[in-house]
Amino acid sequence: MKLQLRNYPPRSGIRVPAAPMRQLVGALFSCAGMGESDAALVADLLVQNDLRCVYSHGTRQLPEYLHLLLQGKVNPRPQVAVRDETPTTAVLDGDGGLGHFPCHRGALMAVAKAKEHGMGAVTTCNHFHFGSAGKYSRLALAHDCIGLATSAHRFDLAPENLILHAASVSPLSIAVPAGAQPPLVLDMGAGLLSYSPELFARFPAPFFKGLGLGAVFMALGGVLAGIWKPEFQQHPAGWISNQGAFLAAFSVAHFMEVEEFKREMDRYIGQARSTHPLPGTERAELPGGLEWAWERENTELGIPYSDEHRRLIEKEAGELEVMAPFAQWEHTRF
Repeated sequence: MKLQLRNYPPRSGIRVPAAPMRQLVGALFSCAGMGESDAALVADLLVQNDLRCVYSHGTRQLPEYLHLLLQGKVNPRPQVAVRDETPTTAVLDGDGGLGHFPCHRGALMAVAKAKEHGMGAVTTCNHFHFGSAGKYSRLALAHDCIGLATSAHRFDLAPENLILHAASVSPLSIAVPAGAQPPLVLDMGAGLLSYSPELFARFPAPFFKGLGLGAVFMALGGVLAGIWKPEFQQHPAGWISNQGAFLAAFSVAHFMEVEEFKREMDRYIGQARSTHPLPGTERAELPGGLEWAWERENTELGIPYSDEHRRLIEKEAGELEVMAPFAQWEHTRF
């Protein structure tokens, strides 16, 4: 039986090209107070995830983002600032806005530093949600670098909580370039299984591993990023600036010849893709392989949206009096 996973192409709906979706999403963010260039950037990042069928961190985030911006809880026009910088590191302040802005800038800074010095790392703080970690790790691929991105949010642990609460749901992504084969892109959260005493008694290992991963993500994307500094815990303007991130890049050329590395990655990935797929799945793929294939297909044919997803976006567009383009693509229904 074929598995129906969370971030997977819908079984029915319509296809919409990426360009009009970017235009719609950018218009919605502009209505929520963002400047034109910022609105275009976050629209592009969300639609990139839709192209890869990572809908949970694509335009499905629109209702929450728009409502918080309109309610004055997230800064619509943040002035991202570099608070500290060395040849290989930097610290960015997100000024209470969405995390997409300092993290996108920080990931590109990390890549530039890696190209020159072999590796670069940037932390960000004083911002809200940064979305999926894979958006930032993938920025390294085009520069023959390995990218890493992790994030954490500030929260308190009460004594009565189970220790597993210390892991939260912090994300990690590591992107490794290849040649002709799909790049290897891990993009995951720390939580491996939903806890229950019965499940823990049968399979304790995933819970211990999830706790370990989440604690490390908190150390890098939270503590090291500075989200616990007193000046960020109560923003004077009331922004929900409770998140941070750790972004790093490593230049392949500083470790081995790039083409040799890509040949070896192609060999490894190609061999893995020729093996038997897991039960309930269509083909054998390493992390990032399905998203790579869907992005190519959806760039050509249009992004598949379910009717439920379409209604969610149409509702937001209607409230902001922005025309949604879905009706003109009814002929693409599948």
